[in-house]
Amino acid sequence: MARRPTIIDVAREAGVSKSTVSLVLQNSASVREETRKQVRAAMARIGYVYNRSAANMRKSDAGLIGLVINDLRNPFFTEFATSLQMALADKGYSAVIANTDEDAGLQAQMVGAMIEHGVSALILCPAYGETGATFDAIARAGMPAMQMLRRVDDRLDLFPFTAPDYAKGSAEATRHLLASGARQVAFVGGLEARAVTEERQAGYREVLAEAGMTPVMLTGQSSRAFGRDAVRMLAGAYPEVDAAVCFNDLVALGMLSGFQEIGVTVGRDVRVVGFDDISEAAQCFPTLSSVRCDIAGIGAQAAETVIGWLDKGTPPPQETRTPVQLVVRQSSGG
Repeated sequence: MARRPTIIDVAREAGVSKSTVSLVLQNSASVREETRKQVRAAMARIGYVYNRSAANMRKSDAGLIGLVINDLRNPFFTEFATSLQMALADKGYSAVIANTDEDAGLQAQMVGAMIEHGVSALILCPAYGETGATFDAIARAGMPAMQMLRRVDDRLDLFPFTAPDYAKGSAEATRHLLASGARQVAFVGGLEARAVTEERQAGYREVLAEAGMTPVMLTGQSSRAFGRDAVRMLAGAYPEVDAAVCFNDLVALGMLSGFQEIGVTVGRDVRVVGFDDISEAAQCFPTLSSVRCDIAGIGAQAAETVIGWLDKGTPPPQETRTPVQLVVRQSSGG
């Protein structure tokens, strides 16, 4: 069944903003007669029919953006959701936030409910797994939707993707550790065969290859518990490792605890770098070096992008990479 034309389709056909089309549909006197005729003609050409009763039912939900987060327990995603919600509020929009707890089935349920309740657009930090039902439903609804921080659907023409430059970040962290005198650098954390894990490993692998060194990688949950356990794994199987690039700050914070337990001084005997630069990285002891992703900036940019998409009907670039910066603290800088 062909998708019904939407107000965004009308705006694109008429060469005006979505808000202008809305004003025409509301018979607003603020719209010039020439523009009104232009929009009406576009509606006729593409077969758009305005359902006024449905629009009235949705009116209380106007200006809502659905925000679907894979794991709000993770401070990185919590900071992103908070930054985005505040940025949307500054522009007069409200966010409806759902935590999917890394459950693809729950994600499909939450997205379906948001579509039914008339959100204007969706921003997803998607869960992994069987995500086809989620994105197929969004495609049928014909609404703007963005993948943030993780990419699970390759239809980037429909679901543009934005994330930090993960590979560059891990490369900078690895170069820093080697320049600091590390003899063997490990990469710790991240689930195997996940795109985000492979990207964060890619920069690490590249730098070690340039240096003629063999990578040591321990994949696993991106958690403090895994980081703590990884210390004993490394001590037993790879005693020569004296530095680590971690998948994220949670893993790195777990490693700080693990090294403390076995009597190894971080920053002197071993060096550790995290990834994401959550607020706790600067508050723990020793303070944690980390790859800063400017999560607040990403949230603000996402709000700007989705609102521009709604107003102009033009999607953003299919893929956007935001800059990263290594912040050196005590865990790797002495």
